[in-house]
Amino acid sequence: MFNSSSITQFLLLAFAEKRELQLLHFWLFLGIYLAALLGNSLIITAIACDHHLHTPMYFFLLNLSLLDLGSISTTVPKAMANSLWNTRDISLMGCATQLFFFLFLLVGEYFLLTVMAYDRYVAICKPLHYGTLLGSRACVHMAAAAWGTGFLTAVLHTANTFSMPLCQGNALDQSFCEVPQILKLSCSDSDYRREVGLIIVSACIDLGCFIFIVVSYVQIFRAVLRIPSEQGRHKAFSTCLPHLAVISLFISTVMFAYLKPPSVSSQSLNLVVAVVYSVIPPTVNPLIYSLRNREIKDALRKLIGPREMTH
Repeated sequence: MFNSSSITQFLLLAFAEKRELQLLHFWLFLGIYLAALLGNSLIITAIACDHHLHTPMYFFLLNLSLLDLGSISTTVPKAMANSLWNTRDISLMGCATQLFFFLFLLVGEYFLLTVMAYDRYVAICKPLHYGTLLGSRACVHMAAAAWGTGFLTAVLHTANTFSMPLCQGNALDQSFCEVPQILKLSCSDSDYRREVGLIIVSACIDLGCFIFIVVSYVQIFRAVLRIPSEQGRHKAFSTCLPHLAVISLFISTVMFAYLKPPSVSSQSLNLVVAVVYSVIPPTVNPLIYSLRNREIKDALRKLIGPREMTH
């Protein structure tokens, strides 16, 4: 996959130059990382251990937590290590691996969120067909399609990006490896245009998913507003609002990161935005779902309750 470039490592953008600030970043990221691990692990455990949660909605939520765990584990540990040891380097193979898994999990999560929008649409707009349209086999196939799409996208972009000759140095204006920053180092116009073409195709597919999500939620809200009882409307909204909050957070942070105008771009802003869209969603998602979802809270109480009684 790698070209004959003499580059053996890249230099990542440091969060700070002062040693005190580097250590502060390390402890801050450690706290965020542990919170993300704990939150997502609790959701995975609750869904896996409580048979009442073995439904399509919670099956997709379990997959979302797995993707979030992998996503934050791809970038944060390396950033923590660099801050702790006062280094900036990442090997060529390490950079390619980080880029692959970051794209794999990020794209997989976006497509899974699209599938979850379809799940909510069927549950509220076509409740009589829910068992037929979202049987166990269909759910597995849709989740596998989301994971598979992420994998294929990551293979294409990683292979194409690291086959380009790089002659613009090895310093990246980012705290982790991502395609736009590596493209800046390219010295081949044809390879550059090929990767940009791949990005445009991916963006068109992503736009299609976004339109599907918007149309689904328009139909969902129209159906909910037609429910005669206030209790029924509240119950329907309570199953949709966490997903809507998660997907809004995910899409808004990614769109701001990649679509912000060049006039407002700077190293420090790029660093902050990258942290926001790569770290905040995996950390906040479990909080959004656990706060809004009574069934998950009940499942966690059942898990924790017996242990408290034994002590």
